Amino acid sequence: MRRLTLLLPLLFVLSAAAEDWSSLQFMMGTWASDQSSTGDRGSGTGSFSLQPDLQGRVLVRKNFAEYPASESKPAYRHDDLMVMYRDAGSDPLRAMYFDNEGHVIRYTVTTGNGQAVFLSEEVSGQSRFRLTYNSPSADHLKLKFEIAPPGKDFATYIEASMHRQK
Repeated sequence: MRRLTLLLPLLFVLSAAAEDWSSLQFMMGTWASDQSSTGDRGSGTGSFSLQPDLQGRVLVRKNFAEYPASESKPAYRHDDLMVMYRDAGSDPLRAMYFDNEGHVIRYTVTTGNGQAVFLSEEVSGQSRFRLTYNSPSADHLKLKFEIAPPGKDFATYIEASMHRQK
């Protein structure tokens, strides 16, 4: 009985341990765009950070992009927040995305070989989204955000190259 009493606190601590985020380690830190990103919104610059939060239970990505005024559009700033997590008893990594435009996107995340692919859930009659990060080297990332309107293939909306901030 005494052994059980001593083991219970240890079991509780082990069950409350942080998640294993090693498959996303290549994205951890603060990143800035190398040059203007390209896409449907025009050229812009920005940065993001990815850090563990809630004692390692989630990862939080905070992102912004700034687009200068053009002949047809005023200057614009895009802000978004994404929380990555695992459901209890569920293996797939998941993410929830929120932005200042009112979008909410639920993603399933696959990782491997220096790549992370965030693929939105299928909802009948709605567009799908795919966000891909590739790491060609330890201090560089390539980002691609694609949109697939209902019944159509994915098309690139934004591409950017980023470098790790020291």
